[in-house]
Amino acid sequence: MAEFYAARGIDPEQSYQRMKTLMDAEGLPYGRRTHTYNSRLAQELGKWADTEPGGGALHDALYRAYFVDARNIGDPDILVEIAESVGLSGAAAREVIETRRFKDAVDADWAKSAQYGVTGVPTFVAGRRGVVGAQPYETLERLVVTAGAARRDQA
Repeated sequence: MAEFYAARGIDPEQSYQRMKTLMDAEGLPYGRRTHTYNSRLAQELGKWADTEPGGGALHDALYRAYFVDARNIGDPDILVEIAESVGLSGAAAREVIETRRFKDAVDADWAKSAQYGVTGVPTFVAGRRGVVGAQPYETLERLVVTAGAARRDQA
């Protein structure tokens, strides 16, 4: 991570504190990462999970594995373990990873993102406007209200 931050001129402690503050404000867990990992196989597995009953749970489990537990979500064995932890078939998950069955679908997502000018993750888009990166609730609220969403009374 030191090389990652240095190459971008980012102060790692300042970056961590910013993210930790944002996550704490939303009640989300967030840990310190010592490494960055290629998430491509995790993206492909996530596309597959979206086609499976209960598969949406994989996304939260991948978030926790990467951003809280600092696990290598580029490792196929770890990905299979995470899939199994949310009730998905480990054998089916391994098959998806080994055959790269959802590679083209993720390639299409990446191409669409490039077409729209997405430069970072996450990116939130509404009404032809967008914001990049982790954002406080109020920023996202302004985005959707500006796009024409009706405000709802908060209970």
